[in-house]
Amino acid sequence: MAILNYTTSIATSVTLAEIQEMLAKAGAQAIMQEFDSGVVTCLSFRMMLPNGAVFFKLPCNIQGVHKSLKASKSKSLRPKHRTIEQAARTAWRIVKDWVEAQLAMIEAEQADTIELFLPFAQSSDGRTVYETLKQSEFKMLSHEGNSNA
Repeated sequence: MAILNYTTSIATSVTLAEIQEMLAKAGAQAIMQEFDSGVVTCLSFRMMLPNGAVFFKLPCNIQGVHKSLKASKSKSLRPKHRTIEQAARTAWRIVKDWVEAQLAMIEAEQADTIELFLPFAQSSDGRTVYETLKQSEFKMLSHEGNSNA
């Protein structure tokens, strides 16, 4: 199966603007782009939630998408679909689709913002919840030795 959005021709800047517009409509108070060598690698945003301001950091792993595109055995992927530029367009389009789906769930009251964006919430040291759990080897999630599991 080919990677979602692998044929997109939509410029990364357009996709980023769409994501930012969705986040703003959902209540984001501030949105920041982070760059590596002139390429946007993540979007950070702040939302005021019932318990106060929460900061989120949405990563975009362009290198991971590029690696997947290059390794794909799908016959529908042509050489033009395997470039780093295409990987950036594809990666951000995937993020856009994911954000759109999360915001739809929030709007439909299937879940709340923290519930869906929790892995990307940043603590005061700038690390996301996911990064903190990963560093601890996800021990907090382990049920080993727990007789209630």
